[in-house]
Amino acid sequence: MSAGVVPCSLAVRGPTFCPPAGYGSLTHRMSPARGVWPVLFVIFLLSACGVTRSAPPTEVARAPIRHVLSNGARVIVQDFRSSDAAAVQLWVRAGGRDEAASELGLAHYLEHMLFKGTTTRPKGFVDRDVEGLGGRMNAGTSLDFTFYHAVLPSQRVLATIEMLADIGVNSILDETELELEKKVVLEEMRLSEDTPGRHLSRQLWGVVFDRHPYGRPVLGTADIIQKLTRDTLLAFYRRHYVPESFALVVVGPVNAAEVLRTAERTLGRLPRSGLERLPGSTVGSLVPKRLEVQRPGALAYLGVGWLGPKLDHADTPAVDLLVSILGQSRSSRLPQSLRERLALVNSVSSDYAALEAGGIVTVTAQLEPANLARTEAEILAEIQRIRENGVTEAELRRAVTRAEAEHAFSSETAEGRARRLGQAETVWRLSEELAYLDRLRSVTADQVRLAARRYLDPERYGRLAFVPQAR
Repeated sequence: MSAGVVPCSLAVRGPTFCPPAGYGSLTHRMSPARGVWPVLFVIFLLSACGVTRSAPPTEVARAPIRHVLSNGARVIVQDFRSSDAAAVQLWVRAGGRDEAASELGLAHYLEHMLFKGTTTRPKGFVDRDVEGLGGRMNAGTSLDFTFYHAVLPSQRVLATIEMLADIGVNSILDETELELEKKVVLEEMRLSEDTPGRHLSRQLWGVVFDRHPYGRPVLGTADIIQKLTRDTLLAFYRRHYVPESFALVVVGPVNAAEVLRTAERTLGRLPRSGLERLPGSTVGSLVPKRLEVQRPGALAYLGVGWLGPKLDHADTPAVDLLVSILGQSRSSRLPQSLRERLALVNSVSSDYAALEAGGIVTVTAQLEPANLARTEAEILAEIQRIRENGVTEAELRRAVTRAEAEHAFSSETAEGRARRLGQAETVWRLSEELAYLDRLRSVTADQVRLAARRYLDPERYGRLAFVPQAR
């Protein structure tokens, strides 16, 4: 699954939590089992934190600790001693879906601006306080959230918490820097549009979600960005960056008590705003559409999509496995059929992004223009076979094993663990994230077939194709 994030370099998936590239900064998914996110997607700094250098060989990670501060800010800490590096992340319940029609792209633009200086930290503080100490820092924006993430030596954890709390509420949003950053964001838009596969995915979301906020570009529009003023961005910042929206996540060889004390004296001192985030608007029924767009190039790009269940739906694990069986590895059905056996495509894959208020299942392919019609027909025929005959136990086992492997790989680092915990706390529930792999293991072949019948109607779907310009 994926979840929807565009990082100034990224993307995310617990079920999956993220949308396609072009999201903002993060881009793909985060999933408990596969990065479901997401389902979100992808995506660090100073002072001493009590650390023990050696860990008992039988205890690498303790259960995460969750604490809610008096002003509503949430803190999650996990003692994880795989290395001396720690991950520190600030998650914000504000993303593309929270923007008014006149504010498209502001969540992402604000993410850029928070690295430009605060009332106490001049421009360049990231280079000095993070990268100068061997750490890394970045951020990502999705439809459901924005997050700021750092990885650095564990001795710098407490100072990093102070820094993230500072940029969370004290960024100056310098007017000169704001104008200069417009060129950067407009170039991001151009690069996204110039990458056919990425642009197809972004536009396909618009086709499937139609007028819902999930169908809008996280990067915004060139017109809105060009006219953006400091006052407009500051109003968005003040409205959404409040303690009730924050979740601080710290994972690594850390002293949980020290982390909580630092969170209390930084984020915990912020006054409550009274903000109650509105629930995501309900995604309506799919309106079937068929679009074809001419673009420069010799190859065609095909995308078909359906609405899927939202992140906390009971069907999410079954759809996650269904999409894996369809096209998330070389041994999946669509790559084996369309690429290996029929030689109709250069590449084909499927994806499921489960977001807080809705989900989307997509199949995308790169191919010769002459093969468009037959490829689309073969995709629908394969889906119909699953709807009628289901999947085999062997396919189901392979999909579960892939999910387990992805979960293990994403959990190897403090950064990967922090991202899964932060996304779950922000748009899901921590307990669901921790139990997701067991939910996947309990899915039956019949539940996968029923999920295909419920969500993948071969007669009602969105279709978008990029074709070479006529000569």
